[in-house]
Amino acid sequence: MRVRRAAPYGAWPSPLGAQAVAAASLGLSYVTADAGVLYWVESRPFERGRNVVMAQPGSGTAIEASPPESNVRSRVHEYGGRPYVIVDGELVYSEFADQRLRLAGSPEPLTAESMRYADGAALGRQVFLVREDHSAQGQGVEPVNAIVVIDLDSPRTERVLYDQSDFVAYPRPSRDGRLAFVAWDHPNMPWDGTSLYVGRLRDGELADLCVVAGAADGPAESVLEPVWDEDGTLYFLSDRSGYWNLYRWRGERVERVVDIAADFGGPLWVLGLTSYALTGDGRALARICRAGVDALVLVDLVSGRAEAVDLPFRAFSSIGVLDRNTGYAVAAADDAPAAVVTIDLDNARHRVVCSAGPALLDSAYISRAEAIEFPTQPGPDGAPRTAHAFFHAPCSPDCDGSQGTLPPLIVMLHGGPTSHSTTALSAPIQFWTTRGFAVVNVNYGGSTGFGRAYRERLRGQWGVIDLGDAVAAVDFLVATKRVDGSKVAIRGGSAGGYTVLAGLAFTQRFAAGINYFGVSDLEALAADTHKFESRYLDTLIAPLPEGREIYRARSPIHHLGTMVGALITFQGDEDRAVPPQQSRAIVTAVRARGQPVSYIEFSGEQHGFRQAANIARALEAELYFLGRIFGFVPADAIEPVPIDNLPSTVG
Repeated sequence: MRVRRAAPYGAWPSPLGAQAVAAASLGLSYVTADAGVLYWVESRPFERGRNVVMAQPGSGTAIEASPPESNVRSRVHEYGGRPYVIVDGELVYSEFADQRLRLAGSPEPLTAESMRYADGAALGRQVFLVREDHSAQGQGVEPVNAIVVIDLDSPRTERVLYDQSDFVAYPRPSRDGRLAFVAWDHPNMPWDGTSLYVGRLRDGELADLCVVAGAADGPAESVLEPVWDEDGTLYFLSDRSGYWNLYRWRGERVERVVDIAADFGGPLWVLGLTSYALTGDGRALARICRAGVDALVLVDLVSGRAEAVDLPFRAFSSIGVLDRNTGYAVAAADDAPAAVVTIDLDNARHRVVCSAGPALLDSAYISRAEAIEFPTQPGPDGAPRTAHAFFHAPCSPDCDGSQGTLPPLIVMLHGGPTSHSTTALSAPIQFWTTRGFAVVNVNYGGSTGFGRAYRERLRGQWGVIDLGDAVAAVDFLVATKRVDGSKVAIRGGSAGGYTVLAGLAFTQRFAAGINYFGVSDLEALAADTHKFESRYLDTLIAPLPEGREIYRARSPIHHLGTMVGALITFQGDEDRAVPPQQSRAIVTAVRARGQPVSYIEFSGEQHGFRQAANIARALEAELYFLGRIFGFVPADAIEPVPIDNLPSTVG
């Protein structure tokens, strides 16, 4: 029988080390199927973030389908997308080093330099793709995005089918010679407003082009994921009802298939996302998200009835079907790492094809998510509103906190800011909770998975709504005596990192900030980011130049005069989404102000760290930093982190 002992919160010994967290960061994505063979991409931190296409025929052993030294990854939109397509059993893939398409087993590239490709779909020997043309880079013009087709029997023959919009996605050919795709223009992001086009392929051109849904002159509507049925019906997702639901286009009419107050789709940050698949027998296998929690359903395409597929998972992506009775997905539970699974659609039994890693923890150590809803700032009309989060209490069968104390709190903020946190097992969260920290994972206004109205709370209000909801979550937990209000750290990356910096600059609620490549200067970001996000701030804040004063008012770099918290910042030196100068500038400013500050910049990392050594080092550095700021000694042996301006009375 275990005897629990009292130990300071934060100093509990944990069975989950930073190296194990890094190992559990194996990424599984972009699952597809062809002729009964299942394919997916593995992102391997232990191979310096190399991406490999895996293939598994039937119940056989999975093998690497991509060449041994390849790194299969696209940089379209900088965030990328599905970087491969299977054509007659052959792998066509994007090589990360030069972004050129290659055919596995052939030494010669299929495409020219300065081009990027993603989200391909094959019809016979023709491959339809999203292409991003960077040939004029450095000449003051944006890359040109287009739908192109490549004939693999004449690989140097590449034809542009459509290039009249700022962005394109989902080129999907039909068997009867039509092509569907999605397009949108600045300043929209794909979750703001898109159009679904259909044209006929004729003599190497795209003719009779028409808009099926999401017309530019109509109400704002985000249309995603076109899929052709065998009978020529075109299915797609639209949020015209307030949620991304399933629709179809047939007989020149748009019909709503299902009416559910839940989101089928998600924000198109990477190309080639699949949230549903047609089974071929009048049904669709679909992921739906209610209040940040996913489920799988089978939709009857005639009646619109959705029947739950009972599975022990809480998050799903890469939905597809092998045949009429077998589905597949990347699935994540609350007590095990994510996995590629197949699903028997008749009895809901599943089989794990590939796991992201071994079980991280005994169940006694796992802190499961508790959904909380709490009051937050009122709406524009003064009406009361609530926001959402998942709370994780400290959890260890070995330790209790010291008598009379409450646990420190880490406020976690997702990126995007249109992403959302889930209840699925998170190794970084368990790293903290097993050491005696409480964690609240905030789904602030602007998050997806709660419908369009909740998502649009952030329009024009970035740096206001997200920060207000984060503070409200802390206030709620302090008021209910679940955490120590004097020991609160705020942690986030990218857009979440911006809210971290705003939390330190504009409030005195947080004793420490953990910033991963966050935005410190909004106007500099607007001038220096990549094409995909270059007008994002128009809707999140205001158009420029007329909104310049708002940008300055909400940029943390200009408002550190009352800052009281400590800051640690992590940055990749090859980041194009949030360039390193953003992090360097805020660290310099905080150092000059005399606040405790630490900075670690990793060579060879982009927007989001992919190398195991860097992931582990950053997590250990966070723990060391918080130990010094909150006054505890971690049980782990950690290489010290230089901290400027650390008072002798701290730590």
